[in-house]
Amino acid sequence: MAVDNKKEQEREELHRAIWAIADDLRGAVDGWDFKNYVLGTMFYRYISENLTAYINEGEHAAGNAGFDYEKMSDADAEEAREGLVEEKGFFILPSELFCNVRAKADRGESWKYPNGAEMLLNEKLEAVFRHIEESAKGSISEGSFAGLFDDFDVNSNKLGSTVAKRNERLVKLLDGIASMNLGSVKDHEIDAFGDAYEYLMTMYASNAGKSGGEFFTPADVSVLLTRLGTVSKTKINKVYDPACGSGSLLLKVEKILGKDSVQNGFFGQEINITTYNLCRINMFLHDIGFDKFSIECEDTLVNPMHWDDEPFELIVSNPPYSIKWAGDENPLLINDPRFSPAGVLAPKSKADLAFIMHALSWLAPNGTAAIVCFPGIMYRGGAEQKIRKYLVDNNFVDCIIQLPSNLFFGTPIATCILVMKRGKVDNDILFIDASNEYVKVTNNNKLTPENIDTIVQAFTDRTDKPHFCSRVSYDRVKAVKYNLSVSTYVEQEDKREKIDIEKLNAEIKKIVAREQVLRNEIDKIIVEIEGRQGV
Repeated sequence: MAVDNKKEQEREELHRAIWAIADDLRGAVDGWDFKNYVLGTMFYRYISENLTAYINEGEHAAGNAGFDYEKMSDADAEEAREGLVEEKGFFILPSELFCNVRAKADRGESWKYPNGAEMLLNEKLEAVFRHIEESAKGSISEGSFAGLFDDFDVNSNKLGSTVAKRNERLVKLLDGIASMNLGSVKDHEIDAFGDAYEYLMTMYASNAGKSGGEFFTPADVSVLLTRLGTVSKTKINKVYDPACGSGSLLLKVEKILGKDSVQNGFFGQEINITTYNLCRINMFLHDIGFDKFSIECEDTLVNPMHWDDEPFELIVSNPPYSIKWAGDENPLLINDPRFSPAGVLAPKSKADLAFIMHALSWLAPNGTAAIVCFPGIMYRGGAEQKIRKYLVDNNFVDCIIQLPSNLFFGTPIATCILVMKRGKVDNDILFIDASNEYVKVTNNNKLTPENIDTIVQAFTDRTDKPHFCSRVSYDRVKAVKYNLSVSTYVEQEDKREKIDIEKLNAEIKKIVAREQVLRNEIDKIIVEIEGRQGV
């Protein structure tokens, strides 16, 4: 496959721009916070350009060729506010567009409060962000915009100890984002926004798990989950992630299938407010309209959202590994229709199977769920064994895939993937040992496109292959007490060098014979020397 050099060059240029901003802010802003500032500013630029392009396009089509929303007065623009909020979900005054705020900041100019007092850049940005969020209030897009800029604190000491220093860095931030070659919004060439987002997440992914059990899902694993969940499908009704984090898994589905092939949108739930905001921003940066996604901020296990929606045809997830949850301390949960069918709750100290039971209950009859799991849940006893029994007895488990170790940032552990279906045609389970399907890249392992193809092909074919995959009957799984560990069913290949005993013995005989010849020669020499000495 030919490499798209132009695209790679553009990506490298983008990454250099991000690093340049990092250099400007280095020592002042922590990496994780830096990511929030960059993403927030990128989002501000994106929606500004997106709205401008939308308005200009409409005016140009109507014959007003010289129209430019950036140059329009705020008073004239106000007339279109209501209609634009209905169509786009938000509204920005021309004077508050990214390009105009940046231009004025670059000139060292300030703004004015209604009372005539001076308004500095930090104050202006705070007002702009508030106005953008307020523009959506009372509309159907309100939930999509509320609190989006909460992590962009223009008055934080992290930006500088004084207002002057903070504004100096804010100017550099605006200039850095403005310098990024993010493509033309008008032409919908916005992949660069998504690329920049993914690059930033990768840069600081080691921090993603600082709350415990949470790890940013690398792009290669996201691709694998999506492909496993969409085998033989070109479109789905909608996709769901019950622990969506920053939304990378949801958006990988959009990238692989296409936005229009996800007919009813993208759904997710996230408990962490920061990553919840990032997820919504990420949706917009990938041009997913407010009417095409529903991301909620709540505890999925205790307070699930989307319960009254149509079941999901595709569920992809990398839920936090072995985190604590309410479990049997909450007497209501055992009667929860998501968990009650198994007759037991996941342990309080290990919520993994609670997420799996939740995903199963949200899954459509023709749906597929592909979930990254901690391997321990596949073989531990107690409540986890009882839940596995329920899943296997009711024929929900389609495939278990052992992944290589060290795929995820921040943890060297080897994970696995559980694939569940409600509409299986047989009761066999496929086990795939993909632990050797990787390449080494710097400090982490990575799944190449070829590795992914190999795994997906095995998943599709469902035929035995020595040391790689095994199709196992229900009775065999039952006989080993519902152990779903891949190593139980797929024998590891012995890669030690095989020794031919007969050949080895023959070589030894040759060595011994040669040794005897040498000894005889040495004896002859010694006799000859002694004879000479006796003369």
